[in-house]
Amino acid sequence: MIANPIRVVPLRTEAAAPVGAPRLTYRGGALLASVQVFLFFWGDAWQQDPQLGLVQQVNDFFEFVLTSPLMDQMAEYSVQDFTIGPGARTGAIVLTTAPPATVQDAAIQQLIQEEIASDPAVSQPTSNSLYYVFLPPGVTVDLDGSSSCVSFCGYHSDIDGNLFYAVMPYPECAGCTGGLAILDALTSTSSHELCEAVTDPVPGQGWYDDQNGEIGDICAWQTKRLGAHLVQLEWSNAQGQCV
Repeated sequence: MIANPIRVVPLRTEAAAPVGAPRLTYRGGALLASVQVFLFFWGDAWQQDPQLGLVQQVNDFFEFVLTSPLMDQMAEYSVQDFTIGPGARTGAIVLTTAPPATVQDAAIQQLIQEEIASDPAVSQPTSNSLYYVFLPPGVTVDLDGSSSCVSFCGYHSDIDGNLFYAVMPYPECAGCTGGLAILDALTSTSSHELCEAVTDPVPGQGWYDDQNGEIGDICAWQTKRLGAHLVQLEWSNAQGQCV
C-alpha cells in the first residue's frame, strides 16, 4: 500500500510533466466496474443563479459521460474480477444546509454517511457507488492540511475502503479554472476524478504509477470535447499517451 497516494486534481499552474515513461500497474484492489454516481450539491447557493443553472448542466454532463466513449476507454483497465463498462447517474440532491466557510474532509465524509442513512432520496451504496459532493462559492476544503484553490481543485477518496466519494470545490480561482468557463472547469475536473475513482477507488490500491500517480494525474489539464462537454484526457497504457 502506498502511504500517501496522489488523489487530487492539481492547480493548473502546478500540473507537471510526467516523470519518465508513465506506466500504470494494477495493485490488486477493487475497481468500479459499472460506476453508479450520485450527486450532492451542498448549500442553498445551488438554488440561485448562476449556480442553479449549473446544477442541471452538471447533471446532464453525468448523464452523458457515464455512457460515453470516455468510459469505453476505461475498459483497457479491466481485470479478471472487474470488467469496466458504462455507468449510470443514480440521482442528485441539493442540500440547503450551509457548509462552513472552511470544511474538513472528515465533515464531508460525515455528511455523506448521514445523508445515506437518513434521506430516502439518496441512493444506497453498492460496490460500484461513487458519491460526488459539489461545494458552493466561498467554501474552502481542507484535505490533510492542504486547501482547495491553494493546493488542489478536487479529489477522490474512500471511507473504510468500501464507500467511495469525490469532492468538487467551486472553481473560483485561476488555478482551478485554468482559463476555462466555470462549467468546463467543473466537467474537466469531474471527469479527472471519475476516471481515477473507476480505476483506483482506494487510492494506490488499483491502477497506479509510483512516480506519476493515477490515470488522470499523468494528463492533468489536457482536455478534449466529447459532444458538447469538456473532459480531461486520460492516460492509456495501451497507446502510451494521453487520449
